[in-house]
Amino acid sequence: MGSRQVSSSAADWRGRRVTVAGLGVSGIPAARVLHGLGAHVTVVNDGADERARAQAAELEAEGIEVRLGEDGSPARLAEGAELVVTAPGWRPDHPLFAAAGAAGVPVWGDVELAWRLRDLDGRAPAPWLAVTGTNGKTTTVRMLASILEAAGLRTAAVGNIGVSLLDAVLGDERYDVLAVELSSYQLHWAPSVRAHSAAVLNLAPDHLDWHGSMEAYAADKGRVYEGNTVACVYNADATDKPSTEDLVREADVEEGCRAIGFTLGTPGPSQLGLVDDILVDRAFVANRQKQAQELAQVSDVNPPAPHNIANALAAAALARAFGVEPAAVREGLRNFRPDAHRIAFVAEVDGVAYVDDSKATNTHAAEASLAAYDPIVWIAGGLAKGAAFDELVARSAGRLRGAVLIGADRALVREALARHAPQVPVVDLDRTDTGAMAAAVREAARLARPGDTVLLAPACASMDMFVNYNKRGEAFEEAVRALAAGDA
Repeated sequence: MGSRQVSSSAADWRGRRVTVAGLGVSGIPAARVLHGLGAHVTVVNDGADERARAQAAELEAEGIEVRLGEDGSPARLAEGAELVVTAPGWRPDHPLFAAAGAAGVPVWGDVELAWRLRDLDGRAPAPWLAVTGTNGKTTTVRMLASILEAAGLRTAAVGNIGVSLLDAVLGDERYDVLAVELSSYQLHWAPSVRAHSAAVLNLAPDHLDWHGSMEAYAADKGRVYEGNTVACVYNADATDKPSTEDLVREADVEEGCRAIGFTLGTPGPSQLGLVDDILVDRAFVANRQKQAQELAQVSDVNPPAPHNIANALAAAALARAFGVEPAAVREGLRNFRPDAHRIAFVAEVDGVAYVDDSKATNTHAAEASLAAYDPIVWIAGGLAKGAAFDELVARSAGRLRGAVLIGADRALVREALARHAPQVPVVDLDRTDTGAMAAAVREAARLARPGDTVLLAPACASMDMFVNYNKRGEAFEEAVRALAAGDA
């Protein structure tokens, strides 16, 4: 944190000199909040493109100083800075943070700032129920918010989900509890956050270029457990090392905080899990050794894919840790509707189901998606981000009817298929234009038989062909609708 102390009292912010690193969805709100508290704010940004200049002009019109890095030159620490507040995506090895460390200046993320300001007006702040993990964060947080709402609690799904925590803690709305999604980036810059209860859903290699190693990535994820007061929720089925349970063991929590597992198998004491097609609780019951409380049916979860059942169990565990009754868990899960492009059924054409999971942008997410269907014609490929596909293909080979490959790094997927699933027919589309998706759907339809599922689960990022995974999913859905209409 550095040697200097920075107060979160409203009066003490006046005249403080703060450097805000980065324009964008977190930097701009942070700059405005701090400026409104009377701090002297200097926003620094590495780039100086047209969008950055427009954002800078808006802030400067409000009296906030902005320094843009011309030609990509590194942003520098403002003179006299007492605090740096950074956008979560700024890498820890950025020269700005080295300068801050040398000067003894603490570095916070916007989540840390929100935590420090949450009781600024003297009101009792809403507790945080926090969720992180490589995959499933947004779905789990939205499930959790739906359950809390069904319990009659005033809540919101906030954080990395796209809703600013600063807005949630400083706005006029009064909340009983917040469902908070936290990324590894945000947790890295949030040393003081202490949740009521928290969950790490899973761990798989991701963002290693930013964190530097799997160990550092896992350690940042594990920060979500620090200081928990009621429950640390972990994935009891995880086989990766370190596991989410390992992170619980290493966490420094409040006295009496419990480790609560979730499993797709029969739960043991202090776990939530499945008995036949029933989601049950053996953690928050009077006699954990002999009792199990029914929470919901598998059919109450939409969609009822295995990884989504796991998400539902994690959400239920956090809600139960907060005292939510079983009936509200069931109602909240029934009311929940998943976001677009997350294992979403699009249509059935000639007896073949078409499912859009464009959000499966890494191998861990794609493996969970592939585990939900059998047999599958798999549409995969895009930007691999340094990923290897051998384990994914080896584990999923028995489910594959065929594969259609698109995108810049499709050769990596093709080579893994050749090694581990040589019997699976593969169509390699040597094109990266957006029209390739329509061709991919046509080829997948040719390979599929009635009863099959054509699954878009790319296991790759989308930016080689599309602006984002949403646009990729929309292209898939449009191609499926054209196929259904006979226009493909």
